Amino acid sequence: MPQKRIYMDHNATTPARPEVVEAMLPYFTKIFGNASGLYSFGIESKKALESSRETVADFLGAKPKEIIFTGSGTESDNLAIKGTAFANKSKGNHIITSSIEHAAVLNTCGYLEKNGFKVTYLPVDEYGIINPSDVKKAITKSTVLISIMYANNETGVIQPIREIGKIAAEKEVLFHTDAVQSVGKIPVHVNELNVDLLSMSGHKIYGPKGIGALYIKSGTRIEPIIHGGHHERNLRAGTENVALIAGLGKAVEIMKKQMEKEVKHIRGLRDNLWKKIKDKIEDVRLNGHPEFRVPNTLNVIFKYIESEAVIVDLDLKGIAVSGGSACSSKLSEPSHVLTAMGIDAASAQSTIRFSLGKDNTEKDIDDLMDVLPEIIKRLRKISPLYNKK
Repeated sequence: MPQKRIYMDHNATTPARPEVVEAMLPYFTKIFGNASGLYSFGIESKKALESSRETVADFLGAKPKEIIFTGSGTESDNLAIKGTAFANKSKGNHIITSSIEHAAVLNTCGYLEKNGFKVTYLPVDEYGIINPSDVKKAITKSTVLISIMYANNETGVIQPIREIGKIAAEKEVLFHTDAVQSVGKIPVHVNELNVDLLSMSGHKIYGPKGIGALYIKSGTRIEPIIHGGHHERNLRAGTENVALIAGLGKAVEIMKKQMEKEVKHIRGLRDNLWKKIKDKIEDVRLNGHPEFRVPNTLNVIFKYIESEAVIVDLDLKGIAVSGGSACSSKLSEPSHVLTAMGIDAASAQSTIRFSLGKDNTEKDIDDLMDVLPEIIKRLRKISPLYNKK
């Protein structure tokens, strides 16, 4: 049994780096002024606010004025999709997205469908990848927005965002990407991706929860979805949470310096884990593309068992994994992502997602594999599906 608790669900959230926590502390007590204030207390907070904006913009290859701070990746998605849809409704009422998006996008599109918009949900292939030609075919004269995620939160599969962005630009349609699971794992440069809007979140990159950011390309027509004061260039009313924004800035600053090294380490662990799973456990299958995935994610079907039982058994051993998206982990329905990939319901509910982080070690992999094969073996013995095979 592992001697320590082992966390392998970094796609759900990450622990804040100590440096991030330290960077936030002064803004709770000493530098507490409202960033809109014209006196020194406010000016100190404003300076920290704009410094973080510059840091985030620099990392994404954007201009500081193109970065808006929000309360989460979900809010960023909502602002991007609702804000552009309502601002451009005179041009058309059609939106294109995919069948594997995060709930923050799918439910937002669902809301717009109830308010006069039409939404096309594109299919994916067996690897969970969208065909850019399907995007091109779906565009009509009334299309005002395309929203396709950069990397999937469950499988880690990377979408052909650059190609889709070129198509959107050629057709003069706004293009948004949910990059919450991409930032910090693969290069994210807004100009190279051909995007008009891009969402990110602090707690996926060892920053604090409750803070996100949205890149909005200069000239993009967009309306606020939260109304009130003039904050964030009149696009996100409400006094800015300077402490969390400072934390996000610090997380991005460190990420820029250490990402290459950390990603190499994490990719090695993930590949080693997959090799050991294949060697020690039969009837397993990788979900997603073997190559076009973010380097930390491994989504595996363990046939004939229920993932919930595996999650609980591993938790009793001090090891945290998930069955898919943290935002839908308590639902009994099979993953909409895996279903869209053509995976049957039984297999989808036999899936475990391992998402590794910078602090995981080879020993963590060994400790996991010391207990996982026996757990799978025991659960299969009592599985009616396994006994029928």
